[in-house]
Amino acid sequence: MGTGQPGRRYTWRELVARARALAGTGQRRLLGITGAPGSGKGTVAARLLASLGSSAVLVPMDGFHLAETELRRLGRRDRKGAPDTFDAAGYVALLRRLRAPEDETVYAPEFHREVEESYAGAIAISPDVPLVITEGNYLLLDTGPWAAVRGLLDEAWFLAPDEETRLARLVARHARYGKTWQRAWEWVRDSDERNTEVIAPTHLRADLVIFGDPE
Repeated sequence: MGTGQPGRRYTWRELVARARALAGTGQRRLLGITGAPGSGKGTVAARLLASLGSSAVLVPMDGFHLAETELRRLGRRDRKGAPDTFDAAGYVALLRRLRAPEDETVYAPEFHREVEESYAGAIAISPDVPLVITEGNYLLLDTGPWAAVRGLLDEAWFLAPDEETRLARLVARHARYGKTWQRAWEWVRDSDERNTEVIAPTHLRADLVIFGDPE
């Protein structure tokens, strides 16, 4: 479990080799990729998946977002993305199933940003897939149900890109999915960066702290 070692820059070749080594152990392995909002988790995970092909499957944490109606009921719609706006216990339960492969396909939910909702049973994980890649903000959080996640991961990578780059692409992402530029900046300031303050210290529980965007 995490070394707390200082971060450094990694080449894409190094990261793919490390993931391939996990996939080649002969047993089901779980690789977690985490970091602040906008750090590139989804991009890195998708690139790994493309490199590893049928030996890996991607199961994002975002599939466990609470539904919009539930967030409104809880009065948490304006803080969507905070730790308590996910079904963390449900995510942990799925990871436990994936750690001990069953003889049948396991299905996971998938979040669709264009409608801000998750679709149940959208990701199929067959029992013969050796590596599950999961990515999300709170994989290394040590409070509440989230605290169980780290022990279920064989390896955890924390992404730490340039802050100016991270913020710029985070704002652009919100704008791409319908917010005005002003509203996007406000959301980043009032919501995403509050989450970043919670996430940043969790890098100490990672196996790798990856500076910059891997090339």
